Amino acid sequence: MDGFEGKTAGRAALKYPHGDETPAVGKTMKVAPGIHWVRMPLPFSLQCINLWLIDDGPRGWTIVDTGMPLPETKQAWRDIFSELLGGRPVWRIIVTHMHPDHIGNAGWLYRKFPGAEFWISRLEYITSRMLVSDTGRDAPREAIDFCKRAGWQPHHIDDYVARFGRFGRALSQLPDSYVRIEDHQNFEMAGQTWTVIIGNGHSPEHACLYCPALGVLISGDQLLPRISSNVSVFPTEPKANPLADWLNSCAKLKNAVAANTLVLPAHNEPFFGAHDRLDHLIRGHEIALKRLLQSVTQAPRRVVDIFPAIFGRAINDDVLNMATGEALAHLNFLIGQGKVTFSEDADGVSWYRAA
Repeated sequence: MDGFEGKTAGRAALKYPHGDETPAVGKTMKVAPGIHWVRMPLPFSLQCINLWLIDDGPRGWTIVDTGMPLPETKQAWRDIFSELLGGRPVWRIIVTHMHPDHIGNAGWLYRKFPGAEFWISRLEYITSRMLVSDTGRDAPREAIDFCKRAGWQPHHIDDYVARFGRFGRALSQLPDSYVRIEDHQNFEMAGQTWTVIIGNGHSPEHACLYCPALGVLISGDQLLPRISSNVSVFPTEPKANPLADWLNSCAKLKNAVAANTLVLPAHNEPFFGAHDRLDHLIRGHEIALKRLLQSVTQAPRRVVDIFPAIFGRAINDDVLNMATGEALAHLNFLIGQGKVTFSEDADGVSWYRAA
């Protein structure tokens, strides 16, 4: 999930048209014709998320991403509705992907505006419903074994077990139906034609929204200016290769959008320089893969041993879960290339070495 700054950004030659100016919580800032920037607080290191309120003319308003269901976030939305909507309702709620800071308030907003439509890709909706179903159940054996294989200490596993199933607590009750959005789909918003560009790796079927006429990309977490999105392997699919998906998605996005596009990201500030930033993101992972291969060539390593090679810094306990997932994403990528192999010891811990 968001909140973990996977790797440092690798500064690209980006331009920030608004500088350090940002909208206050409960206020908006117009960033393009019909598009208003909204910022909402988050209870973790990223501190805030960018959401987008779009003027859709007589029909009403569209919201893109929703924030978490925190009391202060709901109050900020109420303030915005009372000051800006002008008597027109929110008729559509679009969610880029299923992480709680993006989808968390979707159900609350959906019920606040009867008749509103909830737009999301199929895999993001199904995955969020699946994770909500874990709330209240015990951590499964497969998840505990996943942590053991990574080399976690017993107290870390105990903490994971105690916190298992918390996803559902970070969401308001999801809408029971949705309008499916999919790759290459065109739709109307803010008086213009927009195209859905699906990316993978950070989440199952992440939707970016691109308007060539306005030169605007609402990028969610698929393209951020100052941090790299977490790309993780999870216990439900331990042999997945999400980094391959992520790198392919970066190349796909670069081919799909113009170099001078104004990017409206979920975190940090709107910026120009999409192609440069995508190139930096790709190079950052390539460098991490090279360091990782050197590390496992020197000696067999557990997942927890390779954090310095991937992140270049120590990992705190509060992000151990996401760091483990991202380290495994890099290891699985190299396994897929035939460059790394692994074996398990008598304690069920995996040791990785150069093939």
